[in-house]
Amino acid sequence: MQQFEPLPGTQSKSRSHKRVRRVLGIDPGLASTGFGVVDFKDGRYRMVSYGVIETTAHAPHDERLLALYNRLCAIIEEFKPHEAAMEKLYFSRNTSSALAVAEARGVITLCMVQHAVVLDEYTPNQIKKAVTGTASADKSLVEKYVKLLLGLESEPKPDHAADALAGALTHLHYAAV
Repeated sequence: MQQFEPLPGTQSKSRSHKRVRRVLGIDPGLASTGFGVVDFKDGRYRMVSYGVIETTAHAPHDERLLALYNRLCAIIEEFKPHEAAMEKLYFSRNTSSALAVAEARGVITLCMVQHAVVLDEYTPNQIKKAVTGTASADKSLVEKYVKLLLGLESEPKPDHAADALAGALTHLHYAAV
């Protein structure tokens, strides 16, 4: 049987030459900002790192924003993500916390732009649906699916970190290469 070469540009030379997509997921907040770094290659996810950036409640507001900025810059420099995903702000009854989250989101956005990391945003319902298949999932179900999708031994904790990993998975689900 005769073998035909693929047309130029229609197939990569080999599967091993495909680029790894590294996504930084972010669950924004002033007191606690969750982050999660996920790699994707050949249809497989791999958790690289996750955690929470915490700021001291009694510190001056501007210092808390600066601390968030500096720690996030260090995370970007350490893990060198290609893309990022952040949960969209939704309005709640507590406007003072919504304003603090909005300011944290501004700092996060600035940090991404300065490091040339493309940032996309997703609603909480988009994240729940992409990870679990339903927009009505609770935090516990999201954590269970994040564990399953990333092949982790246990659910990632705290919940801000799990939400950030879910955001990274959502981006890989929705964003085309």
